[in-house]
Amino acid sequence: MLKKITLLVNDQKYEVEVEPDELLVDVLREKLALTGTKKGCGTGDCGACTVIMDGRNVTSCLVLAVAAEGRNITTIEGMCKNGNLHPIQQSFIDHNAVQCGYCTPGLVLSTKALLDENPHPTEEEIRRGISGNLCRCTGYQKIVEAVKAVAEDNDGGSHD
Repeated sequence: MLKKITLLVNDQKYEVEVEPDELLVDVLREKLALTGTKKGCGTGDCGACTVIMDGRNVTSCLVLAVAAEGRNITTIEGMCKNGNLHPIQQSFIDHNAVQCGYCTPGLVLSTKALLDENPHPTEEEIRRGISGNLCRCTGYQKIVEAVKAVAEDNDGGSHD
């Protein structure tokens, strides 16, 4: 039985019809064409499907779309403003923290959630903040360096 819901994604409202058991990751990718959110393990272990919901990073493969109604959701597509990369995205590029790129959207969003909560994290806090995101290519050190660089440039405010 389809249910019509309204989602607020990247500051834009979307009305969609969803099945009661439909996952947020599938709605984002298939119904809203926001394919930057990757579908990896489907069990919440890899972090490829990470989005920010109400300021916290969540694995969208574990969230029912109906549970996301009325929540503020940010996907990787919402990070660019006026065609400009977000400082986190630029730092990932500058520090060669991107290889195959499959995990990158989730890592960028986990980083944003971390830095919005703690603008100047220690290396241990950075590693803990991205621990829900698996990367098979980078070995994480370049990712940590990219996050550190953004944190050092952070003026203490939000990274928006």
